[in-house]
This record gives sequence, structure tokens and C-alpha cells, in this order.
Amino acid sequence: MGCCKRTSDKAEVTADPDVAVIGEGQVVMKKQISLFQGVAIIVGIIVGSGIFVSPVGILQNVKSVGMSFVLWVVCGIYNALGAVCYAELGTMIPQSGGEYVYIRRAFGDLASFVCLWIDFVLVCPVGIAAMGLMFSVYLLKPIYPDCEVPELPSRLLGGVITCLLVAVNCVNVKWATKVQVVITISKLIALATIIVIGFYFIAKGETESFANSFEDSDTSAGSIALAFYSGFWAYSGWSYLNFLVDELVDPVKNLPRAIFISMTLVIIVYLMANVAYLGVLSPLQMLSSPAVAVTFANSTLGPLKWLMPILIAISVSGTMNGTALSMSRLFFIGAGNNHLPQVISMINYKRLTPMPSLLTILVLTLIFQNSGDIFYLIEMEGFGFACILVMTFASQVYLRFKEPDLKRPIKVPIALPIVLCVVSFAIVILTFYQKPHESFLALGLVVLGIVLYLICGKWKNKPKTFQSKMDHVTRFIQRLLLVVPPAKPEDLQFE
Repeated sequence: MGCCKRTSDKAEVTADPDVAVIGEGQVVMKKQISLFQGVAIIVGIIVGSGIFVSPVGILQNVKSVGMSFVLWVVCGIYNALGAVCYAELGTMIPQSGGEYVYIRRAFGDLASFVCLWIDFVLVCPVGIAAMGLMFSVYLLKPIYPDCEVPELPSRLLGGVITCLLVAVNCVNVKWATKVQVVITISKLIALATIIVIGFYFIAKGETESFANSFEDSDTSAGSIALAFYSGFWAYSGWSYLNFLVDELVDPVKNLPRAIFISMTLVIIVYLMANVAYLGVLSPLQMLSSPAVAVTFANSTLGPLKWLMPILIAISVSGTMNGTALSMSRLFFIGAGNNHLPQVISMINYKRLTPMPSLLTILVLTLIFQNSGDIFYLIEMEGFGFACILVMTFASQVYLRFKEPDLKRPIKVPIALPIVLCVVSFAIVILTFYQKPHESFLALGLVVLGIVLYLICGKWKNKPKTFQSKMDHVTRFIQRLLLVVPPAKPEDLQFE
């Protein structure tokens, strides 16, 4: 993973500030993510494209300003309660891997593989692909002020930024975390600018957008479910620090603190930003804008309007960076449990990073970026995340009965994960009704994963020719990327 080193029985161990060796043939990663960096990672992932795009996604589904604010509050509360549940799980099972680890503990291999596969083919690459396209839209919009950004330059620029961020993560994990802190500060500056300007306009009496705010609201179950996915998108990321628990300083204390601080900050900022948008733009202007924050800047910043797209693009890149940083650890751990090809569980012995895992994310992301439809990708990612939440909350409830004596530094009322599990399941069912094409495509990908699991994971007596070719491919990738197997996860110990 991030900073680890494998030693042989006779190897001479040199001092390395990022590595601790506890015995012959074993590797240890020092805990180096502080509370401040943990908050920066969560806020940096959450506050990305969502607040700059989701206002449109929510508004176009529920059709009214008042109902959109209701959805923003409901989504914020739902995700905050989910984060509280994850705080219990993360302190109860303080291992990197997030939901994958919790589901595996509760329900075993197959269920945890389904979770991993959904993250592998839907949540991670689809999410990064959508964010890469959003990065392009915001950065290129000033060049195409009176028309939509063409697909070709959008896809090309999205691919370039994805490659650049994956390269940073491949070279040095410390660079990735430092980049995340800088980007988080940049995006908070962008949001603060929007909030200050918007409230200034409201103070001058620009309140027309709030008149008859619930008129023509669409409160049908399907519309609310789709609007909920845009809210999911805006708040998604609060679970990602759980993928990095092994690298977090004092996780029992700092994981819940980081989650609580981050979620409180994000909910307040999001609500203020939405009020600020409507202090300057009408609902119709918001719905007709593919880049609402850029339209906002064009109406308010005058000659400095070029600055906002740059800040927003930086913000989106921070979410992409944090997602790649966190999810690469999940795939790394899953491959170590034979749920993905073994080469994905290897590390570059010079850079000490999970390079194969990161490059796998890159390839899948570039494939999905060819769709070019941002909201289609958001709905696909939201469906996958909702499915994972159903399994995660169900595992939390089941572990209360399966392992009642397991130490729980944080213990939420059992009713909370039960309610969240039911709500998440209802959202999944409503999505099948409202968006059957996207839902059945996502379901088909999950079924494909189960088939691959049975063939590659459970089929032990494979033909020697087939296994020989697979081993040959693995050795080729090892030589190409200079990667080696780390110590087994159960052998790793942390300071």
C-alpha cells in the first residue's frame, strides 16, 4: 500500500521515516494521516463537483426551490447519520477497506465480493469519470461561453487530468495527501466567494427566487429518488476515510472526530451555497446552465469571472484525487483476498505505492468517460452506492447479534442502521421503476462479477495451461511495473 517495504530474512533494513519493520519478512506502514489531514481528505472528496452540479440535478427533478431545499436537508441528514454508523464500524473494525471489510466480517466472501465488484466497476471509475468530464466542462466553458462544450475536447481534457492525478498517486502517497490539503483550501475559497456574493445580493433585496418556493413541486416517489441521487453525489465521500484507517493516527479517536467535523462543515456550507446561488440566479437560469457556478461568476465577478471556473476545476480534481487515493486501497486489499487478480495486490518496490490498483482505476475510468453523459454517470454511481449502503447497514445490524461482545468505542442505537438500510433499499427499488435501463445495466454488471467470482475465485482445479498463461501475464506485469507482493494483510501490524 502507500508506504510499505518488504524485507527478506537476510536483508539489511535501512531507516525510513515512512516504514517500520517489526520482524523478518514483514512490513509495516507507519500511521501518518493526522486528524487535520483526515478532515481535509473527507472535505476534499465531498466538496467537489456535487455542490457545483447537483443544485441543477435536484431542481430539475423536484421542480421547485422549496422542495429542492428540503431534499438538500434530507440528503444531508441521511448522509450524516450514515457517517455516524460508519464511525461505529470503523472504530469497531479498525482496518483499511471500509464497507468491504465490514460486509466480509458479517456475511462472508460472496457478499463482500459483490460489494467490492460494485465499487470496482460502478462507484469508483464511474464517479471519477463523471468528475473528469465536469472538470473539463468548467475549465472549457469560458472558451465556449454561448454554447455547450464539445464532447471531444471535454473527453480529452478529462482523460488528461485523470492520468495526471493517478500518476501523482503512483509516485508518492505523501504528495497525494499534500495535494489534497491544498485543493481543499482552494475549493473552500471558491465556495466562500459564492456565499459572500450571494448573501450580499440577498441583503440588497434580490429575493425573487424564493417567492412561492413550493409552487409546482414534483413530489412523486420516482422524482424524489432521482433527486436523492444528485444529493448522494453531492455528499458522497464521507465513507472514504474508512478505507485508510490503517494509515490514520489513533483511528479510534480521530476517525469519528474527522467524520463529525467534516459532515457538520459540509452541510452548513452546502445550504449556504444554495441560498447564495438563488440570490443571484433564477431557477430557470440554473436549470439552463450546465455549469451553474460559472453562470453565477459571469453574473457577478465581472473581469474576474475567469477565476471561478479555475477554482471549481481544482475543486473537482481534489475529489478525483481523494477517490483514487482511497479506492486504490480497497482494491489492493480485495486482491489480497483473491477477490481480484493478484497483481492488483502488489506494490511498486521503488515508489512503495499500489501502482497496479491505481492503473486499473485509470483504465476503467477512461472507458466510462467515453459515455460523455455526466448525469447518466451520476445515476449509475448513485445506484451502486445505494446497493452498497444496503449491505453495509445490514452487516452492522447482523454483527450486533453475531458478535455482541465485540468492542464498540462508538455504539449507535440499533434502530438507526435498520432505518437507513430500509431507506437505501427503497431508493434502489424506486430506481428500477424510474430508470429501468440504467438499473438493469448496473445489475447485469453485478451478475457478471458473480460469474467471474465463481470461475476465477472458486474454481480451484483450473487447467494447467490456463493457469500457466495467467501466471505468465502476472510475471510480465510485475517486470513492467516493478511490483512485488507485500506481506499478507494478516501479517501487517501498525504502530
